[in-house]
Parts: sequence; C-alpha cells; structure tokens
Amino acid sequence: MLIAIQVLTVGLAILSLLSMILGLVKPVLVLWFLDRFNRLTVLQIYGTAFLISLGFLIILKLIASF
Repeated sequence: MLIAIQVLTVGLAILSLLSMILGLVKPVLVLWFLDRFNRLTVLQIYGTAFLISLGFLIILKLIASF
C-alpha cells in the first residue's frame, strides 16, 4: 500500500513539474481556468504543488525505512 502511494506521489510530482515547465513557456496552456495568465501564477500554483508532493515523498520514504 505504501509503495502505491509513493508511485502516485512521484507521478504527481512529475506531472506538476512538467506543467510548470510548460507553463513557463506558454502560461495559457496550464492556466486555462483562470482569467489572468502569467508566469508568476504558474510558479505559485505548480511550483507549490511540486514542492508539496516532493516533501510528501520524502516523508513517505522516511516512514518506509522504519
């Protein structure tokens, strides 16, 4: 069960990183649900999602090592 959660967390981290890179090139592709498209908003939304998922992955790996 823990491995499945780790795989989902890695997938979320990769997806948010790719979305952040894509949004830095063309923000309208990943911020279609907002009325303003700028790169700072891309970094705030997808950068935060990436950091949270990365932190959660580190916590899961620490739990799995016990």
